[in-house]
Amino acid sequence: MYADVLTEYSVKAIDQTFTYKVPEHLLGKLKKGMKVLIPFGQTKINGFVTNIKDECSVDNLKEIINITDEAFTLNDELMSLGVYLKETCLCTQISAYQAMLPASMKVKTINTNYQQYDEYVSLNTEPKDYIEKHKTARKQIELLTDLQKRDLIPKTEVSSAIARILENEGLVKIIKKPKYRINAEKNEHNVTLTEEQQEVANKVINSKGKSETFLLYGITGSGKTEVYLNIIDNIIKEGKTALLLVPEISLTTQIIKRFYNHFGSSVAVFHSALSDGEKYDEYHKIMDKKVSVVVGTRSAIFTPLENIGVIIIDEEHSSNYKQENNPRYNAKDVALWRSKYHSCPVVLGSATPSLESMARAQKGVFTLLTLQNRIGKAKLPEITIVDMKEEYQKGNSTISEALDKEIKEALNNNKQVMLFLNRRGFNTFVTCRNCGYTYKCPNCDITLTYHKTSNNLRCHYCGYTLIYNGVCPECKEKALTSLGLGTEKLEEEIKIKYPEAKVLRMDADTTTRKGSHEKYIQMIENGEVNIIVGTQMISKGLDFPNVTVVGVINADESLNIPDFRSGEYTYSLLSQVSGRAGRKNGDGKVILQTFNKDNETLNLVKQNNYKGLYTYEMNIRRELKYPPYFYITTIKIASKDYEEASKEATKACTFLRKNLENTYILGPTTARMFKVKNIYRFQIILKYKNFDKIKEALTQLDTIYKTNTKVNIEIDNNPCYIWKNLVKLTIGDNSGKPR
Repeated sequence: MYADVLTEYSVKAIDQTFTYKVPEHLLGKLKKGMKVLIPFGQTKINGFVTNIKDECSVDNLKEIINITDEAFTLNDELMSLGVYLKETCLCTQISAYQAMLPASMKVKTINTNYQQYDEYVSLNTEPKDYIEKHKTARKQIELLTDLQKRDLIPKTEVSSAIARILENEGLVKIIKKPKYRINAEKNEHNVTLTEEQQEVANKVINSKGKSETFLLYGITGSGKTEVYLNIIDNIIKEGKTALLLVPEISLTTQIIKRFYNHFGSSVAVFHSALSDGEKYDEYHKIMDKKVSVVVGTRSAIFTPLENIGVIIIDEEHSSNYKQENNPRYNAKDVALWRSKYHSCPVVLGSATPSLESMARAQKGVFTLLTLQNRIGKAKLPEITIVDMKEEYQKGNSTISEALDKEIKEALNNNKQVMLFLNRRGFNTFVTCRNCGYTYKCPNCDITLTYHKTSNNLRCHYCGYTLIYNGVCPECKEKALTSLGLGTEKLEEEIKIKYPEAKVLRMDADTTTRKGSHEKYIQMIENGEVNIIVGTQMISKGLDFPNVTVVGVINADESLNIPDFRSGEYTYSLLSQVSGRAGRKNGDGKVILQTFNKDNETLNLVKQNNYKGLYTYEMNIRRELKYPPYFYITTIKIASKDYEEASKEATKACTFLRKNLENTYILGPTTARMFKVKNIYRFQIILKYKNFDKIKEALTQLDTIYKTNTKVNIEIDNNPCYIWKNLVKLTIGDNSGKPR
């Protein structure tokens, strides 16, 4: 017996299987998809069994040493999914399989000690004879009599000495059962839907047995979560399972609570804030078929659920569903693949759907569902745009008069306020008034952000940190000044301006500790906080009924991102954060502070006019040949050597022009972040109509760099971020007529 094994080495040059002999002690045990330990050169490594066969033409093959983890096996679906990822993401096969595993189960970091157990005492044989012969052994008889009434008794309730005596006699045995770190109890009744909600839910429920994709366009506060619960209820009644994805950890806290209350212990959760042990537990609960529902962030799309009846992706517009590192998959694409495999519907839910999804719905590729009304008496909040140019003249640099008025009124009425600023830290950069020196990261092409609490300057890309001493390293003068506004500084200013208010800051700096999200959200729900200051983690999906005022400190922030999606992102972000206000009684107020009050996107936000945004942006996309009219691929050539990176980027571009037809080729040019972690990056952008027709050329290009140790190539199909660089368009076949 022989087995083909894919090694753990994520190196393209050896991205292939190697054949090993199956030793006698593994005959009948070894299965396709198992992780095994194998000899490889002078070392021992792990790998995945991809095939088992009876014959092999090669002699003297090395033997598989052992199975690494018998409890874990990639099923046929995930094995096939790995092939799909390799083909579409142009990644190695092993990296595709590793992406499917929680950190605790990566082939390089496997730890069999994660599993915990509860121990129980159980009868091993009939104790009648022993009881008659040992009538004076009162404690032993009490335990045996109790075990005749109860199948299992927790070992913690039993004397260890007595249990050991009876175990030695062969009368009892110790049974181990897996102990799970996360447990939940069901304590909520069935959800009652409005007529509008029920109509939407029924359309999804009635599509059972079909791979149909629904785009659920529901305004903020329209009760999309209630619709999800109803759909899943019906799916479970049919004996099937359900998968729900959310884009951020911050969103999992409230939605997991809802799902625990509704479904109890049949829910498994999956996100990066869990410990390795918790991830191990949740994964094995799924594998052991102990759960019917999985709720998690992007990587949860790979959980080994079987018999899936529905896949739901909440806040489908979020860029967080795209994996930026290898393999560069989009969870929505994987969901559609799994939908076809299981013949089940996919629901893409959002108050601000991505333009690509809405375009597919308009063409009939997706089925459009709408929720146009907020639950109960709630109405969409009143949105006001404030011109900060005028406010600056009045001396108001952070909080405008209009926002100040609304904050004070909310505090007087014992209501909560949410202040949104999508930039963490105290100041965005530090410069010298004397010589003009500005602190920059030595490893990346970016200024350092000042963090007052820790008194350091920090790079938010590579993590480089420098202690701040107030002295310019260039001219040695104490003339440094910090400029720009981050959430840390905003928090400080708010505490000074509203000393009676209890202020809470939620950003990446304050939520690093385990359980911090849950703690802060509980504080907000309990009314322990008056003003919430935060980044985009507070902008969507959260439901705080007592929040009546939302202030956006710098609404221009995302408009200035050099990306063709900046308008769409801005509309989505501001609409979502605005939707946090007035979710209960419809008395919400939103203040958008901007230096560009006539901006089209901001005024569409004010009008809650998603259809207007769609029309406006689609016209631009059509003219500039961006998605959804064209597909896009970015190719990054990276190296520690600037000259080498530049040379190879030019060579790659020449290769593409020779081998591609009917394709717009832009570049090469420097990437948006030109230098990251001391690596220089050049970028090429491709615009095209059909991926299959450029796939061969991309595969060839990728192969060219398989063995190049000086240069790394990154090929990203349909990336979330594209630098809007005005470079000359070149047509691959020089015809000037792209398809």
